[in-house]
Amino acid sequence: MKVTILGAGAFGTALGEILEKNRYEVVYFDPRISDKTIAELTVGADYLLLAVPSVVVAEVVNELPKNIPLIVATKGILTDKIFREFSDYMVLSGPGFADDIKAGKETFLTATDQRIADMLAADYMKFDFTDDKLGVLMCGALKNVYALLAGVYNLEKYSPEWEKFIGEVAGEMKKILSTNGAKPETVDLACGIGDLRLTCALPSRNYEFGQILSHDKNAKPDKTVEGLTALDKIKRGEIVVPSDARHLVTLIEMSEGWA
Repeated sequence: MKVTILGAGAFGTALGEILEKNRYEVVYFDPRISDKTIAELTVGADYLLLAVPSVVVAEVVNELPKNIPLIVATKGILTDKIFREFSDYMVLSGPGFADDIKAGKETFLTATDQRIADMLAADYMKFDFTDDKLGVLMCGALKNVYALLAGVYNLEKYSPEWEKFIGEVAGEMKKILSTNGAKPETVDLACGIGDLRLTCALPSRNYEFGQILSHDKNAKPDKTVEGLTALDKIKRGEIVVPSDARHLVTLIEMSEGWA
């Protein structure tokens, strides 16, 4: 079977290596390295796997055939509107660093379809499951946003203050998911609390940039910081923010002073 992976970055290639070991034919589309178009590389594909940065998702998805099953592995997407045209789409998310996956370290992810687990079968790959595709997408974006704030606060991992923050944020995320039509219990899965705990500390790029912002509000990232992209979408009204989501409201207000 053939899988076309959109995005040849660290995470896309980490998943691609597992697929290749499981005897899938894997081809990559990445504008930085590809000399073929998306249309050419998706011919004959049995699955598409989306692993591009969230800022280019809309551009890439617009060119994809909508009748091939799509696995969304990109984090930072707050709504599922862009995927509703697909006849079959599923979501993969959770606390997995690409380097750990490539090194064969145990990784626990959330999948919305058993087919994902079957395709990525390896003794170090573990999964929990939900049918809440919207909730999994939202968790993958919100945890990056909250990681920025954890960095701004310079919270030390596993400290009482950090644990208190994580607990309060998990509660907020449940309110946000429920308000926007997703299942609040999705936050209890690997894609929610698991990824939140991983991302709200170093070496998370979002946490690290939050630390930079804590002493330089005019700082600009030299690499993609998904939390900033998601925060901008939230500020533009892409989702409804409950008034009692205190930490997120604080971050939105705080960010008005950033460059």
